Amino acid sequence: MNFRSRRLLLACFSLWAGSALFNSTATYAQQVPAADTTRQKSAGTPAQAPAALASATTGQPQLPLPQASPHAVIAQTLGLTDVTVDYHSPAVRSRAVWGALVPYNQVWRAGANENTLITFSRPVKLNGKDVAAGQYSLYVYPRADSEWDFILNRVTTHWGTENYDPKDDVVHVPVLPEKANFQETLLYWFSEVKPASGRLNLTWERRTLSMLIETDVQTQVLAGIAQTLTQHPGNWQLLAQAADYLVQNNLQPELALRYINESLRLNDAYANNWIKAQLLASQQDYTTALIYTRKALKLGSKDDDDFKNQQATMRVALTEWQAKAY
Repeated sequence: MNFRSRRLLLACFSLWAGSALFNSTATYAQQVPAADTTRQKSAGTPAQAPAALASATTGQPQLPLPQASPHAVIAQTLGLTDVTVDYHSPAVRSRAVWGALVPYNQVWRAGANENTLITFSRPVKLNGKDVAAGQYSLYVYPRADSEWDFILNRVTTHWGTENYDPKDDVVHVPVLPEKANFQETLLYWFSEVKPASGRLNLTWERRTLSMLIETDVQTQVLAGIAQTLTQHPGNWQLLAQAADYLVQNNLQPELALRYINESLRLNDAYANNWIKAQLLASQQDYTTALIYTRKALKLGSKDDDDFKNQQATMRVALTEWQAKAY
């Protein structure tokens, strides 16, 4: 066999070998199942195998396949504070979860895939513990027979618990796991939402963890009122609204009186007269409250829908306060 023949034979063999290798790799890639996104690796969750395989091949296109642990975001406003949880939701899929899939006495990412992130737009208290505004990684430390911990960590760029360092923990919040109805996919949800507080809950399988989030909403509101009134001096309606908020929430009656008196000086309308009447009644000055209520009823326009909606309440107040005044 001459040199040219040997060279041609070698080229054919190389083409055959490359084709066989490609077909073998493609067959393997098709057979690799989606990885268990809740399997622990350093108490974490690895990426799905297809995504990892695709990312390892530069320029390799990816199929539009659903994630085994889909992405979810939940948000709730408590008072003036926005609370957001960004997580991936693993499924039970007939597996033992607590103490098995999620081992006890190890830090767990409280979800799947990337770090679970929790964000507070303003400072809060978590079960009474102060936490500054900002974004944190949220972890859970489960135990077999005692309190568990929610853990907030300042590092938000880890993959789950890889390179987790307890030195970066901001706060540990003790919580008691509670029994729950079966929940197939991990779920974060809010409950007991009030103007200044609410509960953040994590439910998965047959367990629920819950922590109380409290905000100093009144301090924030008062600061916001003062700032707005400074920016808009001489606005009688803003002054009336500020006084009304203070009256309805039983806050700082002296400040409320100052606001409503300035509002009345700027514009003597039915609305601010009615607010002052309520303020005086809250201070048990029913005689003067009656004067301002009658004035409000006189100033109100029959064509004003807001006035018409409040007329009945004002007349009921007249009857009640007359009984208390005389």
